[in-house]
Formats: sequence, C-alpha cells, structure tokens
Amino acid sequence: MSQLQTVAKPRRNIELVLLILALVVGISANALVDLNLDRPFDSDFYSQAAVLTVLALGMHISLRFRAKYADPVILPIVVALNGVGLAMIHRLDLATDDTAGPRQWLWTTVAVLAAISVIWFLRDHRVLRRFTYISLIVSVVLLILPLIPGISAGDVNGASVWIRIGNNSFQPGEIAKITLAIFFAGYLSSNRDLILLAGKKIGPLQLPRVRDLGPMIVAWLASVGVLVFQHDIGTSVLFFGLFMIMIYVATSRISWVAIGLVLIAVGGFFAIRIFPHVGLRVNTWVHAFDPEVIGRGVGSSYQIVQGLFGMASGGLIGSGLGQGRPDIVPLANSDMIIASLGEELGMIGLFAVVLLYLLLITRGFRAALGTRDAFGKLLAVGLSFAIALQCFVVIGGVTRLIPLTGLTTPFLAAGGSSLLANWIIVALLLLISNAARRPIFTAPAKEPHVPAGEPPASGPPRTPVQTPRSIKTPSKKVISP
Repeated sequence: MSQLQTVAKPRRNIELVLLILALVVGISANALVDLNLDRPFDSDFYSQAAVLTVLALGMHISLRFRAKYADPVILPIVVALNGVGLAMIHRLDLATDDTAGPRQWLWTTVAVLAAISVIWFLRDHRVLRRFTYISLIVSVVLLILPLIPGISAGDVNGASVWIRIGNNSFQPGEIAKITLAIFFAGYLSSNRDLILLAGKKIGPLQLPRVRDLGPMIVAWLASVGVLVFQHDIGTSVLFFGLFMIMIYVATSRISWVAIGLVLIAVGGFFAIRIFPHVGLRVNTWVHAFDPEVIGRGVGSSYQIVQGLFGMASGGLIGSGLGQGRPDIVPLANSDMIIASLGEELGMIGLFAVVLLYLLLITRGFRAALGTRDAFGKLLAVGLSFAIALQCFVVIGGVTRLIPLTGLTTPFLAAGGSSLLANWIIVALLLLISNAARRPIFTAPAKEPHVPAGEPPASGPPRTPVQTPRSIKTPSKKVISP
C-alpha cells in the first residue's frame, strides 16, 4: 500500500535568491567603504568577496542535501548581518590601523565551517537530548576555565571571561550559552510534569512547591557566581534570563516569571551595594553626561557619550560608510559597533539592522512552534531568546536605555568566540526548522475485504474474535415468541 504525505516544499530556490541579495548587501557595503575613502579595489577585496560567496553557497548546498526543508530565510539574514559587520570592521581598521578585519575573516571561515559540520553530522536535533547532564557538566567547566591560572587571560576591560590559546584569546561563556540551553531543554522537557505539581496559590499566582524551586535557585546562583567571580554583568543576565524564559515556555506559569524577576531584583540590589564595579556601572549610566563622570579614569562614561554623539551626528540617513568618525569611540568595532553603524548608516540603516534581528528571532520562534517534540521546542525558544536578549542588552546599553555591559552584538561585532557560537546556534535552528517543516508520512487505513456480490458494510470494519480451540462455545437456542 502506498504512503500518503502532507504537502511540503523545500523552498531552497527561494533561499538561493535571498542569499544572492544578502551577498550583494555585504559585498556592496565593503565596496562603499573603499569608494568613499578613495581606495582602489585591491586583491583583498576580490578575495574576501569570493570567500564570503563560497562560504554562503557551501552552507546553502549543505542544506540542500541534509536539511532541505529548513527555513529559507534564516541563512540569508545571517549572511547579510555578517557581511555588514565585516564591512564596518574593515572601515574601522583603515581609520585606526588595527588588524581586527583579517582575524574576523578567519573566524568567519571557522564559524561557517563549524555550522556546516553541525548540519552534516547532526542529522536530528533530538540526539542532543541524550547529553542533557553532560551539557551541564560541560557548561560548568567552560565557566570555570577563565578562573584557572595559566590559561586565564586575566582581567580584560573589567571582566575575567577570557582564556589564552596560544597568541589568541577565547571566551568560553559564548559556547556555554549553547550547552546551558541544551541542558535546560532536556531537563525541562523530561521533568515538566513534576514541575507542574500544584503548590500554594496566592491570589492569581500559582506558586510552585519549594522542592521544585531547585533549578531556579541553581540558575540564579550560577548567574550570581559569574557576576561575583568574573565581574561580567551581561553574561550573568543572559544565563538567568535564558533559564527563566525556557521554564516559562515549559510550564506556561507566570509565577515563574514573577519569582525570576524578584530574584533578579534582589541580586541586582545586593550586587550594587557589595560589588564596586557593578555600582560604578550604574553610576556611569545614571550620570553619563556629568563632566566629572566623563573625565574620570576608571568607570568613565566617555565611551557612552561619544557613541550617543556619533549616532546623533548620523541623523536619519547617516554620513555614509567611510565618511564619519566612529573611530574616536573606544572599542568601536566590538562593544560599540551599533553606534558606529548608527553614525554612518543613520537611523534608517540602524532600524534595518534591528529589523533583520527581529526577523531572525521570529523565524526561530516559528521553528519552535512547528516542531513536534518538546525538547526541540524548548531548545529553539532558548537559542532564539539568547540572541534576542543579547541584542537587547547590547543595543540598550549603547543607547543608554540600560547600563552598558560587555556583550557583543551577534554576527556584527569583532569577536571570534561570539561569531563561532552564534553560527552554531544558526545551524541548530536550521535543523529544528527542518524537522518542523518536513512532510509527515502516514499510511492509509486498510479497508475490509468485501466478497463479490455482497454490499459493503456501512459501519466501521469489525475485527473478528477468534475463540481458542480448547474452549467450546455453548450453542444458543432461539425461542420463538
């Protein structure tokens, strides 16, 4: 009997068209930098354009063979963001004589190859559920590495989150957000019924039992530990926010969000009072335009103020790539790359970048809604929310909506570990979307055999009941009235 399947289209050709547009955006941005700075197109320009094209098409071809039903929009969005980031880093290198551009191209190659490897060797995302507790152990090890003497890079820009690998540095916490998402997804999908056991009800809130608060307390202590020992506010907020949103999605209880917000408020209050660097960040945020705060050495608001002035000078349409002065902002190619883009692309260009992030995050949520297993739903939500929260923390800090932290802007900012981790996240989201969109094979119900000359039965087919030979069925007498 032949099988039936639901109608589903791979839509890889649509992805290819969008990918060509994304490559045009990235390569054109790099070309505009050279044109506006009166530089000829040298061999580096053509080689970089070729490398970006080969990497993007390599990922596209891998999806055609291994995940042909994956979302066709995710890859073009990421390629466009990555290309714009490479162009801005190249522009800042020309202004500051830095060498961040070649390193970023190297890390882009490594990151895309890692994503292609995930697509080829991880055929089904559900395999990761077997490594739930191994992922927890790996996460703990990754978070401890920057504190181990000998491999620790020490205090870099106020935070101890880097390790030394030869002449290069690496941030293990970027990989830890992936392993933590795998652990949270595996744990919550397996223990959802246990967590949903009724607790005390206070007003409209259904509070969980005290024994079920264990994972929440562990996540809270882990985020506080990152804050205490590594002095990294952004990563601390990212880890706890990741767990809070995943447990809310798993249970649909607003009480978990309320408890999480209370723990954040308590932790933030004591962090401001106990840890000087946290209090200094908040003071810099509140009094950013105070001349004393701008001119002081440690904890100066000069970086924030210069970024705001740069975005203001860009106006609506920007000064043009290569025509502004984003290089006078400290860490313009990493922490403050949003301010650099705002100055030279203007508010319209910055809104376009934010819109690309919004589309990427919503496509990740759409993959979560479409997949049929609880682990995949939670993992897609967690990974998408990690990108969303990271963008909010970075953009909010640059625009002085919240205190500035040390997180990097995904796919845009200079940083190899961030680029590697985020491309792996993209590969996992593509695999989950492939599982959500691929056709479902179903076998049709078998029809009962009808002898020739007899009308078909009007009701459902009946399964004949066979009587064992050792048991004799008593005959029934029919008594006529």
